[in-house]
Amino acid sequence: MARDRNSRIGTTVVLLLCFVAHFYVLPLAEAVWLTLPTSGTKCLSEEIHSNVVVLAEYYVVTQEGGLQTVSVKVTSPYGNNLHHNENATQGQFAFTTAESGNYVACFWMDGKHQEEATVSLDWKTGIYAKDWESVAKKEKIEGVELELRKLEGAVEAIHGYLVYLKDK
Repeated sequence: MARDRNSRIGTTVVLLLCFVAHFYVLPLAEAVWLTLPTSGTKCLSEEIHSNVVVLAEYYVVTQEGGLQTVSVKVTSPYGNNLHHNENATQGQFAFTTAESGNYVACFWMDGKHQEEATVSLDWKTGIYAKDWESVAKKEKIEGVELELRKLEGAVEAIHGYLVYLKDK
């Protein structure tokens, strides 16, 4: 009886740790809004270890119906060009990191605009870049089983990140 109770407590603790790790240790994937001045560049960077999938989507939010375009450049820690787009109102990029370090996305106005522009950037890495809807359809899983699969992925991501930090 005591052994069964201890087993249930241990399982509860593991699930609680997974929940906490999922929502507090791993960064949540959220869109970032940038206001770009008419001149100058705004950049975002994220430190990512190697062999991590990165997906991003961006679009320019116009005010009062005007069409504004921006230029975008994404580079690796060693300066390799991963994405470059000019005169864009929207776009996306995807890559798998080849090296560990800071990956940088820079945005700037094309110089012919008189007003600031706002850019929405939805940058997802690792477990958050995974298409869980496709996984569920392919493996015919749903509900609790799908949520457990997501938690398993989160635990694997945490383990990989801890190994990365240890090596660093």
